[in-house]
Amino acid sequence: MDSWSPVFADSLARLANADPLVLSAAGFGGLVLLFVLIITLRAGAKNRRVAAEASAQAAEMRGELSALLKTQAEMSGRMQSMAEIFGSRQSELNRHLSERLDGIGHRLNRSVGEAAQNTGENLRQLHERLAVLDRAQKNITELAGQVTTLSNILGNKQTRGAFGQARMEAIVADGLPKGAYRFQATLKSGARPDCLIFMPNGVPPLVVDAKFPLEGYNALKDAETAETRKAAQAQFRTDLLKHIRDIQERYLTPGETQDTAFMFVPSETVFAEIHERFEEVVQRAYRARVVIVSPSLLMLSIQVMQAVLRDARLREQAHVIQEEVMSLMEDLGRLDERVRKLATHFGQTSRDIEQILISSDKLQKRGARIEGLGFGEEAEEEKLAAGGERP
Repeated sequence: MDSWSPVFADSLARLANADPLVLSAAGFGGLVLLFVLIITLRAGAKNRRVAAEASAQAAEMRGELSALLKTQAEMSGRMQSMAEIFGSRQSELNRHLSERLDGIGHRLNRSVGEAAQNTGENLRQLHERLAVLDRAQKNITELAGQVTTLSNILGNKQTRGAFGQARMEAIVADGLPKGAYRFQATLKSGARPDCLIFMPNGVPPLVVDAKFPLEGYNALKDAETAETRKAAQAQFRTDLLKHIRDIQERYLTPGETQDTAFMFVPSETVFAEIHERFEEVVQRAYRARVVIVSPSLLMLSIQVMQAVLRDARLREQAHVIQEEVMSLMEDLGRLDERVRKLATHFGQTSRDIEQILISSDKLQKRGARIEGLGFGEEAEEEKLAAGGERP
């Protein structure tokens, strides 16, 4: 408005020196010019005020956009830190899992290896025992063909007792491992059985008696008449019943020994003679829980006991393996539970990261929209500054 003052003053001076008609025309024109000038000045002031408001709004939007970009940068830094922490935790977890699985596999391989070694050792011992049994069977075959020599040996009572004891000890020692039997052991009553065979699981031992009376049998074999044969049979029957009663009374001790005992007959021929001609003696022995056994039957019984002992040892080993497997299953159960918990944590972390990414995408979209609005205001401000009109 200051630039218009000299022009206006000069115009008024000229109008003062003019004639009235001219002054009238000039006054009307001046009024029109003054009105146009006032309107122009008001429009300029309004445009400057609008431009100032638009500039202030643009500055405010640029500040908000800067703060939003700063927040977005901080969010990106935090997400990168979270990703690094998550990666380190996952690597540590994988390392712990690998170490634990390696330890479990090592223990399992060691247990399986020990079980395989024990099984191989048992099989080797079984083959050795079978070989011993084959040799013993050959010896029995050879001894069966020497009945005459055996009869001569059994003629002497002392020699006969030593022979029966030796045969019994040979069969027992060949069939059972050391520690599973004892010869000439002493019971609490003071009696000394020829052999005690120990049973597994704390069961009382089994008594084997080898002092078989053969005097009556020798007399029966040497009898030539019916009367002497009948007398020899009666004597042999009496000796057998007495020996059975002695075994029952001396060796069958409840809680200390088995309620059944073996009466060892060192000859297959004598054993066959007893079962063929003295059936009542055999039945009496059964009722007294005394089992009459020949060398073959004793060997078979020893084989059964050996199988029982081996089975007991295998059950002990199986119990150890079962305990190890149960421990392994417990470890695997705990590992599965922890892995499931870890998977749950991973799933929750993944869902949180997805939510964070969704929020970040929304922030980026909102920032893009705000940035677009800011560029439009700046373009309009530049246009107004250049003298253009707002559409």
